[in-house]
Amino acid sequence: MYTIVDIETTGQGNKITEISIFKYDGSKVIDEFTSLVNPESYIPDYITALTGIDNLMVANAPTFSEIAQRILDITDGSIFVAHSVNFDYNVIRNEFKAIGMDFTRKKLCTVRLSRKLIPGHKSYSLGKICHALDIDINGRHRARGDAEATVILFERLLSTKDSETVFNDFLKKSSKEATLPPHLPSAVFNAIPNEAGIYYFKNKKGKVIYVGKAKDLKKRVLGHFYNKTERELNLCRETAHIDFELSGSELIALLMEDAAIKHYFPEYNRASKRTPKAYAIFNFEDRHGIIHLAYNTLKATPHPLQTFYNITDCRQFLERLCIQFELCPKYCHLQEGVGQCSHYSITSCKGICVENESVDDYNIRVQNAIKHTIENSRDVIIKEKGRYPEEDAFVLIKNNVYLGYGFIDSSEQITSHEDIETNLIPQKNNVDVQKILRSYLFNGPQQPTIVHSCPRAF
Repeated sequence: MYTIVDIETTGQGNKITEISIFKYDGSKVIDEFTSLVNPESYIPDYITALTGIDNLMVANAPTFSEIAQRILDITDGSIFVAHSVNFDYNVIRNEFKAIGMDFTRKKLCTVRLSRKLIPGHKSYSLGKICHALDIDINGRHRARGDAEATVILFERLLSTKDSETVFNDFLKKSSKEATLPPHLPSAVFNAIPNEAGIYYFKNKKGKVIYVGKAKDLKKRVLGHFYNKTERELNLCRETAHIDFELSGSELIALLMEDAAIKHYFPEYNRASKRTPKAYAIFNFEDRHGIIHLAYNTLKATPHPLQTFYNITDCRQFLERLCIQFELCPKYCHLQEGVGQCSHYSITSCKGICVENESVDDYNIRVQNAIKHTIENSRDVIIKEKGRYPEEDAFVLIKNNVYLGYGFIDSSEQITSHEDIETNLIPQKNNVDVQKILRSYLFNGPQQPTIVHSCPRAF
């Protein structure tokens, strides 16, 4: 016994505005329930333009709680069938959950069944597959019209060769067919390995709509399909293909993910999309021979001493140098347009700004501050597990600036920085990368290899 279902919703929030259910015994329809539903929320204009259902039409319609028992009764003991079944099923289940009731049914998706039993069509959307099969839809984007067309499509699927075997395979508990997105071929999912890397969800046009990372790609991707939030349901409805890249380790997966998000700007990624402006500290000598420390955007700084991705962090670093090396806030450009320094918290200036100290004495302390900054800008190579057993991976940081990552054959002899950089995949440095690396360096599972001259760890 099958119940073939279609719903219309409010879009945002996915509250039901109309539902239609046909009970089908394998040869004929034996019962039907169709009703408008008061969603108890606003129906946006774009939904009204698509479905024709407006707020006035549902004002006196029953609420979901008032029809819940009828839905339970008509679907009891039957297999829940819909075109893109996970959407309809999860919206209905969420409506039951909101009123404190459970809803659990076996389910079948006519999109996935169509892909398997009648392959070769360009599109399996309800409108296009019905047009290709000469199935009329009387009332497109209304629940009864779409449900009735799905009944006819379902009948066609039942009558195809090998349908019994396919239906039974889809209904097995071990089958992922009812879980996978409707437009995603099972072969694509099956090809995803249980290894570390990043993955790309793509829509029908091949556009990247989401990028993620994982220690176990297959397990993480499958987690999206079990997630019942509105955002995840919409993501899965649009997903038609998944690509992946191996990373070998979680750290490099994090770095790859950040770069991919900033390259593609996927609509379903919330974080890491914007690349913040970089700032740098530098030094110069004025016409009186006084060495200044100052900051500017990284693009405008030819020889940066230290790089930051937040103007506050940049100023605070200069303030600490001022205090530690007894420098003048005026000549560290923490105060502009003043004759002499009068910083509210830095009082360690020895008088260079009022000629109470010699330029040579002051410059010695500035040079010590510069030396301290440079010495604390480490060259670091983080050695990681490669993508394959015969490979090593690395992350390269020079002068506290992330340059990228790379992969090296384990048998290759590495004797210099040039050997490392030959295998480097250059990447952009940014605040998100800095957070990833800072967390790893201080909290990671191993001590990174710190390189001063020759990367002998390889």
